[in-house]
Amino acid sequence: MAEVTAAMVKELREKTGAGMMDCKKALAETGGDMQKAIDYLREKGLAAAAKKAGRITAEGLVESYIHGAGKIGVLVEVNCETDFVAKTDEFKTLARDIAMQIAAARPEYVRREEVPEEVVAREKEILAAQAANEGKPANIIARMVEGRLEKFYKEVCLLEQPFIKNPDITVQQLITEKIAKIGENISVRRFVRYELGEGIEKKQGNLAEEVAAAVKK
Repeated sequence: MAEVTAAMVKELREKTGAGMMDCKKALAETGGDMQKAIDYLREKGLAAAAKKAGRITAEGLVESYIHGAGKIGVLVEVNCETDFVAKTDEFKTLARDIAMQIAAARPEYVRREEVPEEVVAREKEILAAQAANEGKPANIIARMVEGRLEKFYKEVCLLEQPFIKNPDITVQQLITEKIAKIGENISVRRFVRYELGEGIEKKQGNLAEEVAAAVKK
């Protein structure tokens, strides 16, 4: 078993934000393997954060993010339990990261429970038709639809998307890690994303006609 040094504990603490004794224990439990120790603390953090999930989050902030010289704009409401935490750099950074996630990954809903039933039903019909067109037997189409529906949720639901700065975790896992570190429940209530020109039917020119008109001049 590798010796757990003060430098290793310090490094793990800087990477995870966990307490010194927790970091020392994690390294001891994992034989000094840094990545395994991080995973160990994450698992312990998830357990601790789960206990906070039911707490009311009535404070927080509305974060804004503008991207591409004004081409994309995002407003997102991220909540916590106290005004004190809402003013911390840790919380503000999280809110900023979530706003950037929304700008980059284009989610349509915060969580899967918000996806309308009619949208889910339509998606299931499309997925079933795709599977049938691929020649899949009827007895496995239902299982394929459920599997592909999970992928659909990961694309359209913010909390289930891979985090843009670390695709190994989801946005929900990112939030849960912050709950464990900060010690308060945190939730995303709502967001809106604007993209310049979205929904406007742009005029499509006919290149041949434009060239012909230019020749006649």
